[in-house]
Amino acid sequence: MKAVSLLSGGKDSFLSAVIAMESGMGIEYALIVKPEKESPMFHVPNIGNAALTARLLGLKSLEITESEFDSYFTIMHGDGIEALVSGATASDYQHSRIERLCTLEKMISFAPLWRLDPYLVLKELLLRKISAVIVSVSAEGLDDSYLGRSIDENFISDIAKVEKKYKVNPLGEGGEYESFVTGMHGHGSITIQNARKVWSGSSGYLELKCSIEGS
Repeated sequence: MKAVSLLSGGKDSFLSAVIAMESGMGIEYALIVKPEKESPMFHVPNIGNAALTARLLGLKSLEITESEFDSYFTIMHGDGIEALVSGATASDYQHSRIERLCTLEKMISFAPLWRLDPYLVLKELLLRKISAVIVSVSAEGLDDSYLGRSIDENFISDIAKVEKKYKVNPLGEGGEYESFVTGMHGHGSITIQNARKVWSGSSGYLELKCSIEGS
């Protein structure tokens, strides 16, 4: 099955692409959507580095703007693409929008993490040795000390405490935090050469300058 992976550089879309490839889907390329402003649909921080995460999986990437997203489904269908892989986990808005656009073009929406237990997804990252860091926080209980933290056992323990107290989504699906994948065992790694912290009020993000071997 010819597919395209909707890749943001974050943990959920990356893990979904890995699962799709293991399921036998032939991913033609990674589709990277660049928001033109704050977006409830797409990642903003470090979207410019998303092509590096695609290279970890041996995928070429194609960048479009958010305003081009809906119409691009017609192009994919015309190119023989049969499925779109996404990292949707709990957002009804994100999931239903992709489902609707896929249905219109008779494509399959493949979202392998949809409605899974959030902690199962986080544990799956560790089991597969996928490395990721927190690059944005915007929720009560998540301060600037979270920026740059690796998603590891300690993070999972801490986010569970924050969820219990402040009712945040453990995967950051509501925008509570965003992540950036820096490597996967057997697939290489991305080097963070510089990280600039931008903080305002109760939220902030990291601007990363990254490289990958051969770039």
